[in-house]
Amino acid sequence: MNNFMTILFHTYLSKLKTKSFIVTTIITVLIVVGLANLSGIIDFFNKDSQEEIAVIDETGELFAPISEQLKAVNKEIGLENYNGTVENGEKAVKEGEYKGLLILSYDQDELPEAIYKAKSIADSAIPSELQSVLQQMKTQMAASQINLSPEQLGKIYEPVSFKQIALEENAKTEEELNQARGLVYVLLFVIYFAVVLYANMIAMEVATEKSSRVMEILISSVSPIKQMFAKILGIGLLSLTQMALILLVGYYSIKQNLSSMEGGFFEFFGFGNIPASTIAYALIFFILGYFLYATLAAFLGSLVSRIEDIQQMITPMTMMVVAGFMIAMFGLNQPEASFVTITSYIPFFTPMLMFMRAGMLSLPVWEPILGIAILLAAIILLAVFGARVYRGGVLMYGNSNSFKDIKKALLLTKND
Repeated sequence: MNNFMTILFHTYLSKLKTKSFIVTTIITVLIVVGLANLSGIIDFFNKDSQEEIAVIDETGELFAPISEQLKAVNKEIGLENYNGTVENGEKAVKEGEYKGLLILSYDQDELPEAIYKAKSIADSAIPSELQSVLQQMKTQMAASQINLSPEQLGKIYEPVSFKQIALEENAKTEEELNQARGLVYVLLFVIYFAVVLYANMIAMEVATEKSSRVMEILISSVSPIKQMFAKILGIGLLSLTQMALILLVGYYSIKQNLSSMEGGFFEFFGFGNIPASTIAYALIFFILGYFLYATLAAFLGSLVSRIEDIQQMITPMTMMVVAGFMIAMFGLNQPEASFVTITSYIPFFTPMLMFMRAGMLSLPVWEPILGIAILLAAIILLAVFGARVYRGGVLMYGNSNSFKDIKKALLLTKND
């Protein structure tokens, strides 16, 4: 037991102190803080960056109303009535005096039309704003030509009333589903990247020790099975340390900025009211998913003798994680689909799919519990089988980088 704890804490502390771990953690935390304060950062850089648009109004009537409507929609775009020729306006745009040149005129039906000229049309934000304002004005003018009152015009463009009501008891409302969808989407990414990153780290750790012949020294004093589980738990603690730090910083940053996030991106993603059950399910399925793939990665890493071969060996495992993630992305829009429900009980897909269903739907309690039980059973079976393969795999050297070597590793375990 002392040897097991020694390897566990050695794995944890040695990885915790590495420059790569410290740098990636700091960078990730800074990115999370940056995203949480994104609106403030954008406002800081845009506070003095009003875009000036030169306007040649050939009608003599459109500039004033368009300018007023644009101010109500977007104060960052300024319109200036330009009295020069089109050629002079184009020259001023090319020299950077104006962001663009807007030429207003009437068509054959006496309705507004426009031409927008800029050095580049790659930026579609400003033209879209101008087109939207001009479209509103055209609609109003067309309505006045056929003698429609403002009330009648409002009725035409009034959105149709369309409500969705769930008949099932305790079903989520449309608002709750929108919030759950965004939050589950974010947490699925966390689970996906964490499982891939830390499972790969375990495989690389085993392969590195084996290629450097350190493994030969270790197995003389500690059994390979103890090594395997010590490394899995050690890197598991490392992953929980890093994820806890990132999530706590992210949660605190988001809470501090909720007032500036209302009604936008962050409200859609449900950060204003995070359900405790969703966080609990995310944590449970993250830990179980980690142990499932970590056990698989450990014995796959024990089969290779060179670090260069590790990616080839763990590629099928990575593909299973990717497949589960893609099915979960599909399930965000159709969480009740039979395909999603069935695949959520396949152990390698359960961490993401069952979590997605539990977060999106009002499932009976037995379904997530069954998913957890399936994962625990799969982890135990994989751990028993993986320990046998690991025990023989660490003794194999040479060009052993195919799944046929699992049989060789098992034979070595029997002969040991």
